[in-house]
Amino acid sequence: MSTSLENALSVEDLRLSEAMARHIAIIMDGNGRWAAMRGLPRKAGHQQGVEAVRRLVRDIRDVELGYLTLYGFSSENWNRPEAEVNDLMGLLRLYIRRDLNELQTNGVQVRIIGQRDNLAPDIVELIEEAENLTKDNDNLVLTIAFNYGGRNEITAAARALADAVSQGDMKPSDITPETFAAHLYTTDIPDPDLVIRTSGELRMSNFLTWQTAYSELIFIETLWPDFTKQDLLDAISEYHNRDRRFGARPAKAVSASGSPISTMTRRAK
Repeated sequence: MSTSLENALSVEDLRLSEAMARHIAIIMDGNGRWAAMRGLPRKAGHQQGVEAVRRLVRDIRDVELGYLTLYGFSSENWNRPEAEVNDLMGLLRLYIRRDLNELQTNGVQVRIIGQRDNLAPDIVELIEEAENLTKDNDNLVLTIAFNYGGRNEITAAARALADAVSQGDMKPSDITPETFAAHLYTTDIPDPDLVIRTSGELRMSNFLTWQTAYSELIFIETLWPDFTKQDLLDAISEYHNRDRRFGARPAKAVSASGSPISTMTRRAK
């Protein structure tokens, strides 16, 4: 994806825009390829991926985004070699221990979504510590999807609703998209306006399956460790050039003079 200088939006433009994306979700992909291209072990790629997360969380304060969700570890990632899984678990430990105080100081609320019953007890303790310490912060809600799978999340919500019906707490007719969404991990978080995937892969990989029904999708070639603030601004500029209709027919835009405006929707390469 590329954004020309004349189409690129400045940080100030983004702040003033009424259509500003409130919630951006990112599938962080390409750590392994980044390492392989440099003749380094995969662990080095994951380490640089964490550094990219740290940069992004700091840079994103300039954009004044409300919600950022990052795909850190999927429920399918357990199928990777044990050593790599252990490395990823260790990096989560390191990130929370090293950055929690800074996140708290900067008013970042930390949330971890995903299954916890098969995580090591010390990781669960760290997650709970981070969530409890930052729960009242409101500058940015940083959600990390860890040991997460969209289908598992939907299944758990369906099971909870089925239990409620079987116990007489609700009727089948009470189940609506809204009540279903209330049983997801993201119950009090708005759906993503924009999903970015790095490394050139063109799939969602079981990420926020319910929540991304109407999200705009942008796929970029940049490998995650190389992701920069400019990549973020380019993606947001691309988002602003799209016509979000949510299933409705496009409204005819009219200029101040009354003449129709031709709108072109650009697609990410």
